[in-house]
Amino acid sequence: MNLLSKLLPLSNVEVDVGAQDKHGALEHAAQLLEETQGLDACRVLESLTAREQLGSTGLGKEVAIPHGRLRGLKRAVVAILRLQHPVAFDSPDGVPVRLLVVLLVPEHATQQHLEILSELAQMLSEPSMREQLLTATQPAALLATVAAWEPIRPAA
Repeated sequence: MNLLSKLLPLSNVEVDVGAQDKHGALEHAAQLLEETQGLDACRVLESLTAREQLGSTGLGKEVAIPHGRLRGLKRAVVAILRLQHPVAFDSPDGVPVRLLVVLLVPEHATQQHLEILSELAQMLSEPSMREQLLTATQPAALLATVAAWEPIRPAA
């Protein structure tokens, strides 16, 4: 089992999100996490926006991993949003983003944050995985795709 699937409830997966730009996508993610996780949407948006100001979290190939730390958060929280229309995200390849994997971690969860980001980067670098995530028609199918994925772990 991968770390992401342990942190991702179906309620945090949405397809066909109608955001018109990067800020709108981050705002939608913040609202979703307020509704499903009881987090303060303003604080979530502030954390995600502050991280974006340090440099875009757009990976390229239509994918971004907006992430941040949140004071008072007890455990990591993940949401996946697939946008109806691609939005500019300052990705290195210049391709607009359609898939956002949003990650929030407790303020002092450095190691966990890095492990989750590492797993996400590995998962999203697989072309067939990206394609499945970009074409799943229902949130449950997208979640099942994530749950079925197995990371390559270093030998002990």
